[in-house]
Amino acid sequence: MLGRASDDAQSEGGTSISLPWWSFVGVRSQFGDLIRAFGLRVGEYLLIDEQATDLLRQSSRNEQSYAAAVAGEQVEEAVLLARLRAAGFERALKSHQIRNVRRLAALPAAATFSVPGAGKTTEALATFAYRREAGDRLLVIAPKNAFAAWDEQLKECFPNESGEFVRLRGANIARALQDDPPFMLISYQQVPRSRDLITQHLARHRVHVFLDESHRIKAGAARLTANAVLSVSQLPVGKLVMSGTPMPQALDDLLPQFSFLYPEVQATPDNVIEQMRPIYVRTNKSELGLRPPTIITKTVPMSPLQSELYGYMKSEVARQAAVYLTDHTRGAFRSLGRSVTRLLMFVSHPALLSREIEIAKPGLLAAVVAEGGGPKLTYVLRRARGLAKDGKKVLIWSSFRHNVEFISDSLQDLGAVFIHGSVDAGDEDDDGTREGRIKLFHDDPNVRVMVANPAAASEGVSLHKVCHHALYLDRTFNAAHFLQSMDRIHRLGLAPDQDTTIEIVECAKSVDQTVHMRLGAKINAMALALDDTSLRIDPIPMDLQSTDDEELSGGLDADDVQALLRDLRDAGE
Repeated sequence: MLGRASDDAQSEGGTSISLPWWSFVGVRSQFGDLIRAFGLRVGEYLLIDEQATDLLRQSSRNEQSYAAAVAGEQVEEAVLLARLRAAGFERALKSHQIRNVRRLAALPAAATFSVPGAGKTTEALATFAYRREAGDRLLVIAPKNAFAAWDEQLKECFPNESGEFVRLRGANIARALQDDPPFMLISYQQVPRSRDLITQHLARHRVHVFLDESHRIKAGAARLTANAVLSVSQLPVGKLVMSGTPMPQALDDLLPQFSFLYPEVQATPDNVIEQMRPIYVRTNKSELGLRPPTIITKTVPMSPLQSELYGYMKSEVARQAAVYLTDHTRGAFRSLGRSVTRLLMFVSHPALLSREIEIAKPGLLAAVVAEGGGPKLTYVLRRARGLAKDGKKVLIWSSFRHNVEFISDSLQDLGAVFIHGSVDAGDEDDDGTREGRIKLFHDDPNVRVMVANPAAASEGVSLHKVCHHALYLDRTFNAAHFLQSMDRIHRLGLAPDQDTTIEIVECAKSVDQTVHMRLGAKINAMALALDDTSLRIDPIPMDLQSTDDEELSGGLDADDVQALLRDLRDAGE
């Protein structure tokens, strides 16, 4: 039982086992039963050192606080607002934020799953302001592209606060922690490399730890980053997880997030929703007073040559999918992921595969490439020009870096700028940085188009004040990327009468339909779990017309593989 509690559990011989503390506390009640069954007493065959005693007491308090959450404990509004004013928090909270913070502030560990754009960062800082004691620090673990938003919100919420977020990165982390800054930011990728330094700092000081985009740890202890985050879960004096898409793939995605908050409380895929319910808050899109976006699917046919080559390619994907279903090794999954990625690339822009040396039928590929960019790309370029001619700014999404650059180059006459993973963050006055290009799109009337990769720009970017039409050249199976990318232009701050249009371009009889179906299933499952009907997506199809660096898996999971295999076989019949 204890050995199965964590992948980190290690046998220390025939009579002993070691495992991480965060995993141990999840089974401490069973461990206690074992001690009582053998009549063991502290000091006689049972030793508990001072640090473990302190941690056990903290775990007991955490368990009690979860019981308080179940009882519906919350802070009185008048008490909350008075405490925030006294703490120097000057931003006026909206009604839904007051409601949420009343709940969050009552608990040492909680979650905010409000939709992107509803003000989760403000809620988080308000929660910290309320619970903060003299000398308390805040450590935020976040994607790098969200750092700027935390800087901005800190200034808005605490205009008289002398501190600022200190970046913990590279060789400077030890020195930065020695200075003991009140506000710290670190990326998820950096945490495993700096785990010892972070652990020591959390053990010595009162630190609140917030996970921004907390679905980043959904892989759990089996993955290095999530394991490192979970390993420090017993040390913070306050914890908060934040995500607008907390379960982008399945219910299991919630388990590591819940374990970070309350490792003492056991949760399973069968009960995690009920276990999470007392400790999370959520603001739905319907509460923001926004018009629902108009989501349109535009379906275009492949050319005969493209369709012929697609037939060869999908047979290879079907073969690898069948192999993966009987061979769940990482190598088999990576091979399948590469093949699915090639299929998505080919459907979006056949020329992307001109670099591929493994592709079958090289003569046929050359003929397909000679036809041009393909029907989807042709439509997107033409549609962007039409929208720009009507005076509109356009956001174009593609999951592939070469697509992003190609579209931007093709629309230079419209002042197009692009963002993908290789565009560094920096000063907004530098046109080569991520922030500089966002500023150009916002402020320069001659910059009519922005092209972006969801993996790089679906978080921490707000374009809703200048752009109300988005085009998707392609999508992957990653539901979080899709939902969050839509929210770049549909979020709090839009005028109540402002229309927003999301246009998804698909190739008929292709993998696009499988992606469409699986994204809908994942989003609907999340809507059901979070009781949020505004998440449900019901695209409006347009008439069929002819037209003249995410990881390899692209969000692919076992259910996606089953659907893909079924659809590829059906299409071949």
